[in-house]
Amino acid sequence: MRVAYISGPYRASSINGVYENIHAARKVAMEYWHKGYAVLCPHTNTALMDGEDTDRIFLDGDIELLRRCDVIIMLDGWENSEGAKRELDVARQYGLEVRYQHERKTTAL
Repeated sequence: MRVAYISGPYRASSINGVYENIHAARKVAMEYWHKGYAVLCPHTNTALMDGEDTDRIFLDGDIELLRRCDVIIMLDGWENSEGAKRELDVARQYGLEVRYQHERKTTAL
């Protein structure tokens, strides 16, 4: 079974925006579960744990999980997220397949 990693914005200017970002990521995660992937969705893995530890511990943990995946799914708006841009860079370094939520582009590296 291939493993997919969901990458996109988490932070927002309001708690409602954070909830919306979590919901958007969860929705795509479910799509990939239905396609037969095992899915890592950091949005739901550490949802609303803000302030429980440093951001660095969560971000570094996400990168470690990403390294173990086969494909990264870039959610709409990923370009506005420093974390998602870093995840994309790491995915490319490790030769993961890159998919974009609505652009339907697939780049196998």
